[in-house]
Amino acid sequence: MLRFISFVAIAFSLAHAAVIDSCAAGAYTRCFPSSLTENIHTGNCSDVVLSSRACPPPASVNAATIALIKQAEGFVASPAPDPIGLPTVGFGHLCQTTNCAEVPFAFPLTQAEATTLLNSDLKTPIACINNDVSASIRLNDNQFGALVSWAFNEGCGNAGSSTLISRLNQGQDPDTVAAQELPKWDLAGGQVLPGLVTRRAAEVKLFQTASSVIVHPSC
Repeated sequence: MLRFISFVAIAFSLAHAAVIDSCAAGAYTRCFPSSLTENIHTGNCSDVVLSSRACPPPASVNAATIALIKQAEGFVASPAPDPIGLPTVGFGHLCQTTNCAEVPFAFPLTQAEATTLLNSDLKTPIACINNDVSASIRLNDNQFGALVSWAFNEGCGNAGSSTLISRLNQGQDPDTVAAQELPKWDLAGGQVLPGLVTRRAAEVKLFQTASSVIVHPSC
């Protein structure tokens, strides 16, 4: 019996190491830390992890969501300050380094290059919304996309700790929650921005647009 237990322990240890190695490589995978906290992996195991209970996120959002984000963000071919002074480029890419050196394209960007950059940037809010919304809550592609647009704009931390997500996870009517909570997110730099008012209204409209395509949970 002791030999069997030791064998199981060794096997688990090797599997755990393999999983962590794959996380270190930046792959989307399941990581199992000692806490087994449910979260989503976004490329660094020291930041966030995904438990075995979670479903993998959708690979992308639908075309209606992409169109909404592009309209709301506008196209900027070369790095420039946004309305509150943050350097951005493309369709809402927030520069992480001086002169947006992390962007793998030369400036000025083409719209096709900016779209590729946007799709890459959206992987993080897609993963966050997938993880933050309980697997018991069914969302269609329009509902999920509207939440991703909001999280892309406001940040995963703000989205995850929001009353909106809390109410959804309580099982409240999704259309009502979206209509009541999304418009509250209209501030930037402590001021109401007309552009955010317009964006939140567009997100509510998309959220409430009927669709039979269920993308959350994905399994």
